[in-house]
Amino acid sequence: MSSVPSPVVEEPATPERRDGRTAVLIGAGFAVIAGILAAVLWRLVVRLPGYVVQGDGSATVSERALTEFFAGDAWFVVIGVVVGAVLGVISWRRFKNIGWPSAFLAAGFGLLAGVVCWQLGQLFGGAPFDERLAVAKPGETVPIALALRSPSALAVWAFAAVTPILLGSALGPDDEAVPRQPRRRSRLAKAPEPEHREVVDELGIVRTEEKAGNQ
Repeated sequence: MSSVPSPVVEEPATPERRDGRTAVLIGAGFAVIAGILAAVLWRLVVRLPGYVVQGDGSATVSERALTEFFAGDAWFVVIGVVVGAVLGVISWRRFKNIGWPSAFLAAGFGLLAGVVCWQLGQLFGGAPFDERLAVAKPGETVPIALALRSPSALAVWAFAAVTPILLGSALGPDDEAVPRQPRRRSRLAKAPEPEHREVVDELGIVRTEEKAGNQ
């Protein structure tokens, strides 16, 4: 006789889990919006150097323009520090009750915002540089493409997002601190003096008894 396997019953999600997932999704949404705004700012503040097209079809660039080739990376790092710190503060205020996993959430939000800024900022640069250079006329200046030449700069976004959580956990109040013990009674407090009274027993003998007085 074959036995029929019992169906697996999934436990319903508790309100705490649903609230936690919703909070993570909201945090990811904030990171995407921050990345979009950062991409717009990145495109506006970076001054892109360009190649000058010569009469023979070649293109040259000045030494001063060469020093500006990494300006995009520098501004990307600066923007990442600010945006990452803001995301870190939001993550700390919302997820500090879950402990150390909040640091990983903040780092994830920072990386997400950095990737959005990187990819969207390149789209704001317009057509690829090779295509613009091919159709350029002699004497025209063709700006280079806005690109991140050092992808390791994304780590700055993650580190900046984790920093507020590290500072908050190190400098903030300890929720598990031991509560203060009630004050002990002073040793110099005056002890109650016994009260003396005379009692006559059945045989007519007078006896003295001590009775503790009220404090």
